[in-house]
Amino acid sequence: MASAVISIASASPSASLSMHDSHKGKPRLGSRNLSFNKEGSNPFPNIKSSGRVSMVAAVNVSRFEGIPMAPPDPILGVSEAFRADTNEVKLNLGVGAYRTEDLQPYVLNVVKKAENLMLERGENKEYLPIEGLAAFNRATAELLLGADNPVLKQQRVATVQGLSGTGSLRLGAALIERYFPGAKVLISSPTWGNHKNIFNDAKVPWSEYRYYDPKTVGLDFEGMISDIKRVLGACKMCLIYAGSIVSYGWQHLKDLLCYFMDVLTTQLVLIQPLSSGRKLLTVIQKKNLIPFFDVAYQGFASGSLDEDASSVRLFVARGMEVLVAQSYSKNLGLYAERVGAMNVVSSSAEAAARVKSQLKRLARPMYSNPPVHGARIVANVVGDPTLFSEWKAEMEMMAGRIKNVRQQLYDSLRAKDKSGKDWSFILKQIGMFSYTGLSKTQSDNMTNKWHVYMTKDGRISLAGLSLAKCEYLAEAIIDSFHNVN
Repeated sequence: MASAVISIASASPSASLSMHDSHKGKPRLGSRNLSFNKEGSNPFPNIKSSGRVSMVAAVNVSRFEGIPMAPPDPILGVSEAFRADTNEVKLNLGVGAYRTEDLQPYVLNVVKKAENLMLERGENKEYLPIEGLAAFNRATAELLLGADNPVLKQQRVATVQGLSGTGSLRLGAALIERYFPGAKVLISSPTWGNHKNIFNDAKVPWSEYRYYDPKTVGLDFEGMISDIKRVLGACKMCLIYAGSIVSYGWQHLKDLLCYFMDVLTTQLVLIQPLSSGRKLLTVIQKKNLIPFFDVAYQGFASGSLDEDASSVRLFVARGMEVLVAQSYSKNLGLYAERVGAMNVVSSSAEAAARVKSQLKRLARPMYSNPPVHGARIVANVVGDPTLFSEWKAEMEMMAGRIKNVRQQLYDSLRAKDKSGKDWSFILKQIGMFSYTGLSKTQSDNMTNKWHVYMTKDGRISLAGLSLAKCEYLAEAIIDSFHNVN
């Protein structure tokens, strides 16, 4: 208990101190007389008064004293540190947000046109249904699966609008926790920093498997397969996750990374590479597995919406039930609108209806219903042939700029590094991000000496890099790699 001495001015030396028994000794504030119980006696007999009343009051320690300070977010915390840096040469390569060649945020022209249409129509701001905007749900399912996909015509797809990719994944995790009790998530090492948080919050247990080989700065395929086999043999039910292939994107891993849940044998397995995926897909199908895809970058990796959705469509075409979380933060630049979707492709229309009803039931206490603005933008863009064509062109432009930056960074590394080190892994990776092969200590040197802000696992966002800054970044990487152990 902390205490403080409080002096209260009194109009008279005879200020009254009395209190009704029902207040049990607590001072009653809001009355001209400050009073206590115990038959009106002064509880502070040793304090002399001379025209003033002095009072010692006990102050309770906060009920929240036991709550510790949370650590900075491993990704968003990078941006906070970047903003605090006043050096002019600083670079923020932590957050996956697209920037122009001038390193400024970019609002797509097609998004501006869609918003103008919304203003012209005078659309209201009424609550959406729990499942979200119907036009959006229809458009996002068609974008993912293809407008002519039979599963859509057969009404076998349950689509619920979610709060971007994170919220959609969280909704899917809640579905797993409730209807697949005991399921375990096997997460790639490394992965996106929020994946573990999502499953922790949903009370779905997880463990890690090998994915990234720091020696080759590429995929540890043998380690991955070994760990998956080990887990499948040890777990009654296991959900295996790997972060978006586009974000970590090695060239031979073109398909988006996914979960695979075994319904009949209560086992789970993951197939990552498209080349190996066709071979292993047969194994998954024999085990009656359900893939759970995290589609965060459709159209942003290759520049083609269809190519980046090919793995999802491949599994659906083979008659498999799948779960898919979508996000429009990257490919439409709707970072702050929080628009995404959770899709479940079922074996029948009846099953899809039941799944959708439970997704809505889970969403209701989480966020009640989703926001409308971003959903209308997506619906307008995807639903209008002219705007849709313009969007695809803008995506190709953004993906092309990142490819050019990737090439320029490789050229700069090769020209400036005289050690003979092979930097070709830079070109073998695709998408918004790239691994540099730098350790945590070396990444710290990038920040402390060169003012380059990045995650501690050596990952950088090429979307935050310009052609003009490639040489500077190359110098920082070379110095950190060769001179910091």
